[in-house]
Amino acid sequence: MTDCDNRKLKQIWSEVSEDIKIEIGKDSYNTWISKLNIVDLDEGMLKLSAPSNFIRDNAISRFSNLIIRLFNSYGSNVKSLNIEVYDNNNPKITENSDSKNKVATQSETSMSSNDLPGLKGISVLDKKFTFKNFVVGKPNEFAYAAALRIAESEIPAYNPLFLYGGVGLGKTHLMHAIAWRIKEIFPEKKVIYISAEKFMYLFIRSLRYKDAMSFKELFRTVDVLMIDDVQFIGGKDTTQEEFFHTFNELVDNNRQVILSADKSPSNLDGVEDRLKSRLGWGLVADIHPTNYELRLGILQSKAKRHKIKISDKVLEFLAMKISSNIRELEGALNRIVAHATLVGREITIDVAQEVLSDILRSNEKYITIDFIQRKVCEFYNIKLSDLNAAKRQKTIATARQVAMYLCKQLTTKSLPDIGQNFGGRDHSTVIHAVKKIKERISIDREFATDLEILSKSIEN
Repeated sequence: MTDCDNRKLKQIWSEVSEDIKIEIGKDSYNTWISKLNIVDLDEGMLKLSAPSNFIRDNAISRFSNLIIRLFNSYGSNVKSLNIEVYDNNNPKITENSDSKNKVATQSETSMSSNDLPGLKGISVLDKKFTFKNFVVGKPNEFAYAAALRIAESEIPAYNPLFLYGGVGLGKTHLMHAIAWRIKEIFPEKKVIYISAEKFMYLFIRSLRYKDAMSFKELFRTVDVLMIDDVQFIGGKDTTQEEFFHTFNELVDNNRQVILSADKSPSNLDGVEDRLKSRLGWGLVADIHPTNYELRLGILQSKAKRHKIKISDKVLEFLAMKISSNIRELEGALNRIVAHATLVGREITIDVAQEVLSDILRSNEKYITIDFIQRKVCEFYNIKLSDLNAAKRQKTIATARQVAMYLCKQLTTKSLPDIGQNFGGRDHSTVIHAVKKIKERISIDREFATDLEILSKSIEN
């Protein structure tokens, strides 16, 4: 291949990569595709390189048709795809993707519990993810309390502990926090923290090198086994079988098992019923999507911890507008702080809107005052005209105050604008309504629960 052809091929791969990112999402792209490199295109055979067998196998099984289709959309004539694995220490190809007789590199000769190939990534904990840095609110308070109880118990309090919730809500943070606290209080305990994908990868390698006993010795002799994102073993029958026996061995010997997933045990796709049953044996704790108060608390905590000078108004704006997950929320704060620092601008709401325009668009719910009013009327079974009238019946007055409160929480409208949409009332009336609702939330648990349900119905 000439230098010119090589440059053209790399340009096509760069464009194809961006297209793939759009189709499969940023997270999947970063995990599987970003690590691939273009090698050659010869007589319809597209050749890519991967840093490991695991990434290669998943890329081929999950994305080969997509890669071929997108390459051909740029005028290429790709008929087949071959992904080759390169040794990190040697550019020479060590394995062919369609080879039946795998050739191991020197570092991959055999397994032992002390020097297991691929152990890098096991029990690597983030120092930021501690209980001290975990902001507690109503959506996560139960999971937090359960995690803390497990971490500080000498013998298993609940076994297993199963944490579940959506992406970026704090599951991994709690897992790391548990490990750090155990290492602090019980330094003699052997703790392994590992992702489900890494567990599966090491198990497959143990079979390849005919050293399954070392794998069993490693994972079945720990005091605490923590597996993150356990949903990834769904559909992997052989891995599930090994995990099933590992789980039973540990629980039967009173060793702590802690797991996380994106769904509850009963809703895990591709997981055997007998394993689902065991995953739900102990304590199942869900982490709900964040509410406004929790998001604001997280931003305030992060700003204080890193000594970031930013006004409460900007933090309130971010907490209101970015509701997808904590990871994106913290990322947004980092972006505007970096921008303001590098450019030398004051951090204002206008600057935040400018810098975060892409994130704000993706999080925009288009919630209007009229929509909130209609939802509140449905909830309290009253007429829309009642909210704007001067009626003072208790039910109508409560519904009106609730609607004003939710308009303040869920929209960016000013107090005068909100008041005008409630029969031309003054902004002081809105302030009074918001104050009354906040006071009632703090003392009336049933009312607070009803309000949370109503709020979620509007946001979703």
